[in-house]
Amino acid sequence: MKDEQIEKIKSAVQSADHILPEKKAELLRLISNLRPVIVKASQTHDEHAAKIAQLVEASAHEAARKKPTKNLLNELEQSVEKFEASHPELVALVTEYTAFLSAVGI
Repeated sequence: MKDEQIEKIKSAVQSADHILPEKKAELLRLISNLRPVIVKASQTHDEHAAKIAQLVEASAHEAARKKPTKNLLNELEQSVEKFEASHPELVALVTEYTAFLSAVGI
């Protein structure tokens, strides 16, 4: 994930008035944890890792909306399935991220 993507995500999450401060902090922590794992995956699967980064960014922006849709979470979960064997940490973090978003109503 690029620095500009991270900054856009942080800005969107921090401006979301409907998300409680502790939930914002947790969401930002999850995104920060995903970043290096996505970068690592991009070393062997550049295009696919870029798609995952885009979906993470888009889903964080969805979370910042007052009436988000859930379509992105399903797409994000499906996009990491092929990494199960080669990048289990990526799969685990995306699973945790999507579970968190689901729990807060995304």
